[in-house]
Amino acid sequence: MNDEMKLTEAAASANPAQGLAAVRALRVLADRLEEVQVRNARERGWSWQAIADVLQVSRQAVHQKHSR
Repeated sequence: MNDEMKLTEAAASANPAQGLAAVRALRVLADRLEEVQVRNARERGWSWQAIADVLQVSRQAVHQKHSR
């Protein structure tokens, strides 16, 4: 069984420990994907506002989280 299938099963589990662990794993994955794609957008000349619009957050929020 691959990792995606394991995560899917854990997310749907009736066991709260497994379900909550899956939620945490998905949050970590989403955060990593966001970092990669924000960096990708900035390298391609996107403004902080354009990125914020797609993520449906404020420009300040995305800038504060990802500017370095």
